[in-house]
Amino acid sequence: MERIMEHLGPFEMKADPSICTSLFLEKEEKILLGLRHYKLDKFKDVSLWTTPGGRCNKEEKIGENLIRETVEETGINEIQVRKFLGTVPGAKEGDILYVFWGNTDQEPALMEPEKFSQWRWFSLEEVPENFINPAALQLFRTKKQLV
Repeated sequence: MERIMEHLGPFEMKADPSICTSLFLEKEEKILLGLRHYKLDKFKDVSLWTTPGGRCNKEEKIGENLIRETVEETGINEIQVRKFLGTVPGAKEGDILYVFWGNTDQEPALMEPEKFSQWRWFSLEEVPENFINPAALQLFRTKKQLV
C-alpha cells in the first residue's frame, strides 16, 4: 500500500471546498469526458466538456472525493487510480484542481442528467476545444508521455 500511495500523492489528504478533483479515466487508450451544462448560480451559463470529479466537501479526503464524484456522475465504480499527476488552477478563481489518471473497463451511465447530457470516450486528438481546463489537459498529455 505504501508504494501505491507514493504514486497517488495527496490521495489521503483532507481537503476544503477550494479543492477540486479531476480524473482522466482511460479505457482502450481513450479518456472519458462528459458534456456538463453549468448555470450562472454555480459558475457560468455555459456547456463544457469535463472529466469526472468535483469540489471537495470540508474535511473530505481528496481520494474519497475523486471516487465519490466519479461514481455519482458516471456510475463507474471499478476504478484503478494509477497516478497523481499534479495540480493546476481550477476553473473558478481561487480553486485548486488535483489531477489524477486512472483506468476502468466499465462504461459510463448518465447518472446526473440535470448536469450532464452525455459521456463519451475521446482519443487525445479528439478532445473538444470547449474542454473546461486546458491546463489540466496539458498536464495529462505531458505526464502520460512519461509513463
